[in-house]
Amino acid sequence: MRRSALTALVVVVGVLLLVDLLVVNASLGELAMLIVDAAILVAAGAALAGVAALAIRRGGDVWRRRGDPVGAILVLLGMTAMLVAGLRPGGGGAADAAVQWLLVALLIPIGSTLFGLLFVTTLAAARRSLTGPRSREATVLVAAAIVAVLLLLPLGGAAGAALSGAAGWSLAVPIGAVFRGLLIGIAVLAAVFAARTLLGIGSADE
Repeated sequence: MRRSALTALVVVVGVLLLVDLLVVNASLGELAMLIVDAAILVAAGAALAGVAALAIRRGGDVWRRRGDPVGAILVLLGMTAMLVAGLRPGGGGAADAAVQWLLVALLIPIGSTLFGLLFVTTLAAARRSLTGPRSREATVLVAAAIVAVLLLLPLGGAAGAALSGAAGWSLAVPIGAVFRGLLIGIAVLAAVFAARTLLGIGSADE
């Protein structure tokens, strides 16, 4: 009963939003905006609940001295700093200078470091893949990665222009075709899954 009520609610909301896109009506538009605002509030509440759960989990790690207490303390300090910078009286929220400084001074260098480590770990993974039993597929992937790196080399002059043109063509034509195929396949699977969920069709019904 609970599942059928939830399915009916999802269907009603989806139909209302679809009709709002097709029909110009002030009352219907206000109702659709109210539904969208409610969805945003639910998503915001879920995000806050996730942050609270993370803080409680890391606080428990510090209190019980389990896992990585130093990492837990750093996570709690970072969360506290962002909250204080964004919610302090007179602050500008996400656009506040303190929040922007924390992003530029902390998060961006951390992301850069992770990407630097990703390069090293990718080389190690490529080496292990080439020496594995299924080296044919790994050879194709590594060769494609090498070609992509060569095309993206920051060179000047005629050679750089030729590489840039080849990189743009490969991104727009072969790689673009692969991504479009993946997106179409994902869209079809999502539509089928949504239809099965809304109609209550499970694996036992097949």
